[in-house]
Amino acid sequence: MPQLLLTALVLSALAVNAQAATDQSENTSTETGTSKIESKTVRYQDGDTELTGYLYYPEGTEGRRPGIIVVHEWWGLNDYAKKRAQMLAELGYVAFAIDMYGDDKVTSHAPDAKGWMQQITEHVDAWQARALKGLEILAADPAVDADKLAAVGYCFGGATVMQMAYAGADLDGVVSFHGSLPRPPRALRR
Repeated sequence: MPQLLLTALVLSALAVNAQAATDQSENTSTETGTSKIESKTVRYQDGDTELTGYLYYPEGTEGRRPGIIVVHEWWGLNDYAKKRAQMLAELGYVAFAIDMYGDDKVTSHAPDAKGWMQQITEHVDAWQARALKGLEILAADPAVDADKLAAVGYCFGGATVMQMAYAGADLDGVVSFHGSLPRPPRALRR
């Protein structure tokens, strides 16, 4: 229950205004209840790694909307993370399910997931930089109010959004669902 309350507080702190105009490729739309959600595939780079994220937003609205990064569990950017991003779009946000592994890596095999996660988390600066790259893509989208951004993560993604906060990302809030909470950098400890 406290996580739901925290989520509600973070999300309600972001005022909702909208615009569905986008300029990136592979747009699709989905009917969900009473709202229609648009989506697009967004390809971006982090060094030599090609990343593929998925942006979701309400169709047919005007103005800019708050943006939310959604970070996947250690399994990779699977349908669960994409569904969570779509659900946030149904609430009126622009949600970007970012890719932390690249090369379309998704698995249901725990040893693979653990190995991929460890490759990312062993270099904190690179881990933070990859997540911040996704935030940069979201903030630059014409449908997003770059002054109203938040991040939500699940498990490995929960630790990732905490790393974004530790890195000083310009976020109004972060929400970690069942994430292992990494220790803050020495400079942030008291």
